[in-house]
Amino acid sequence: MTGNDRFLEANRANWDDRATLHAARTGSGYETGRFVDDREMLSDVVRFDRERLGDLSGLDVVHLQCHIGTDTLSLARLGARSVVGLDFSESAIAEARRLVAETGDHVEYVRSDVDGAVDALGTERFDLVYTGIGALCWLPSIRDWASVVARLLRPGGRLFIREAHPILWTMDERMQPTYPYFEHSEPLEWDDDVSYVETARKLTATKTFEWNHGMGEIVTALLDEGLAISGLVEHETVPYVPFPGLMVQAPLDEWALAERPGTMPLTYTLQARKR
Repeated sequence: MTGNDRFLEANRANWDDRATLHAARTGSGYETGRFVDDREMLSDVVRFDRERLGDLSGLDVVHLQCHIGTDTLSLARLGARSVVGLDFSESAIAEARRLVAETGDHVEYVRSDVDGAVDALGTERFDLVYTGIGALCWLPSIRDWASVVARLLRPGGRLFIREAHPILWTMDERMQPTYPYFEHSEPLEWDDDVSYVETARKLTATKTFEWNHGMGEIVTALLDEGLAISGLVEHETVPYVPFPGLMVQAPLDEWALAERPGTMPLTYTLQARKR
């Protein structure tokens, strides 16, 4: 097993553990029962993205790193012709399939690493590749990711990603710059028994490994794969609390800096189109 394989297997165990907890109908920050009770409900993340996503009618969409599928089924509810969610966690895929079996949303879920997405799904199959927040930090190589995105897209298809800003990943909980901004071969190692949302119990698979990727590295990787950047917007809000005690709630269940708001970007939305 290579170094990266070891890191990714630890991350997979952690996300298997999280998936079971996050999928609880109540008592989890995901509150998945809401999607069963209200067949028009959209996830908070997709509600934030909706204006920039535009009309999805008639599009074939893939959601990379879909976790338990609440954002994925939300894309289906926006009128896409077909939607596929892909995740490396067997538990996450099982929970996502269980959820849409109850909601009736037409979504296909596939278990695969991002690096295996083309083999699992096919080349030039999609009009839109969607990646939600909190995804890229789990990938060792941004160039490998960009290559997968380019191969999944049809000519004229586009990438839509909203992600935590790489400058945010450099900050510790006191808002002090502490961690690398640029991609490094050796990841940051964490050991934490809590998730980013409320759960019924502590995590048992606690060790994780993460990689940051600078904005220039992300943009350049996409350009080198033949995609044209069509939009880049930086945001003052983030859908979780990275700095406890230093944040205030903002619209759409987002969070902003309590003092000196707007002094640093917290997330960004990037769109790119395949020529």
